[in-house]
Amino acid sequence: MMNPTMFDPIALDAWYSDENNDSLLQTELEHYLQNYFSCFSQQPQRRLFQTFIQGLLSPLERKSIEPIALHFSGEKYVRPLQQFFTRSPFDEQPLLDTYQELLSRQIGAGCGMLSVDDTSFVKKGKHSAGVKRQYCGCLGKTENCQSGVFLAYAGDKGYGLVDYELYIPKEWFSGDYSKLREECHIPEEKTFATKNQIAQRMLNQVIKSGRFQVQWVGCDAVYGNDHGFLDGLELPEGVWYFAATNAKEQVFLEYPQQSFPETKRGRPRKHPVLSNGPTSVRDIAEDPSLPWETVVLAEGAKGPIIAERKFLRCFSCRADGSRNYVKPGDEIWLYLRKYAGDEIKYFVSNAPADLPVGELDRAATLRWPIEQCFEECKSNLGMGDYECRSYQGWNRHMLFVMITHLFATQIREIFKKSNPVDNADGNQTHAWDNCIYSN
Repeated sequence: MMNPTMFDPIALDAWYSDENNDSLLQTELEHYLQNYFSCFSQQPQRRLFQTFIQGLLSPLERKSIEPIALHFSGEKYVRPLQQFFTRSPFDEQPLLDTYQELLSRQIGAGCGMLSVDDTSFVKKGKHSAGVKRQYCGCLGKTENCQSGVFLAYAGDKGYGLVDYELYIPKEWFSGDYSKLREECHIPEEKTFATKNQIAQRMLNQVIKSGRFQVQWVGCDAVYGNDHGFLDGLELPEGVWYFAATNAKEQVFLEYPQQSFPETKRGRPRKHPVLSNGPTSVRDIAEDPSLPWETVVLAEGAKGPIIAERKFLRCFSCRADGSRNYVKPGDEIWLYLRKYAGDEIKYFVSNAPADLPVGELDRAATLRWPIEQCFEECKSNLGMGDYECRSYQGWNRHMLFVMITHLFATQIREIFKKSNPVDNADGNQTHAWDNCIYSN
């Protein structure tokens, strides 16, 4: 029987608030972890796996290997738990497959969104896999850190992380880093890939698996400004991207006529002359001839949740062999939304022209839950507390955090069914509704 004091009220606060139901949590966790035991060939592996998941849910201030081992099993279990992360012979893929299957059963219905984003983990020293001085999103500046690319799914039934990969910077594949690659156990067959290439591959794989009912693929401007990334998405019929872009992005409000007038020197032009040029999306936001519209997104517990938005059909702007020349691309949606403090977010989508604008409103809300996943996992479940330097150790830690997060999601659902929160109009409010609609 598990320790009745193992559950951290803070870690589970977002999902379960009744501290008198430890026995329910114990029973549910034991039942949940049984799903993964077949992925381990040895009983000690199952015990260490269970111990670490308990540790991620515990009141420990730092949820890394040594504190967890000391808290639950004693000093003699520190080394076995360390070896479980670095040397224990089990494959993470069956665990990930099991996790994705369980996640899809929990939240994978309802035509949701697969979102991609990267998040960083500040690290000291130069000996952790993929570490370097690079832009650190959580600090908003360049710092010594590791960076991982993650996928998340969000739909009517909730949200959760789906897949992950540690980004290995290009210099790590040079001869100067050969010893570090070996020390960090980075697979010999691994080759350099940009974050956008990693994200594109993961998205295509998960969509092809069919585990989740996907209507949208979402991303921030780092990915959305990369036309090669968007064009390389293998989207089946009825699946479209909804990609953030920056204020400098340009679009054509009308499809321009293209001509090749003769030049004085008689040399043919490499690029056509356009009848009209592109417009920045910032200028469209500031154009009074296209007013902002107020839309009710949902009925919340404190009244209607509203937002201001603009939307229009336009044509993408593509490079034409040189940064000084552009050409029109496909017809797309441009969608603008005002957020807190009058901050404006810009989105583009390849959804069809006859798509109801309400679907774009919904898509704009579904991008946020991946950020909520990072917040919950980092603040409550020890996502950034790992001390493993190896590539494999990082992978296992992230996977175990995701497995723990799904358990917390299931507890939230149990609690919601037992204690539904009703609005004044009798409609139930999901815990995550206010979160995504307010961002």
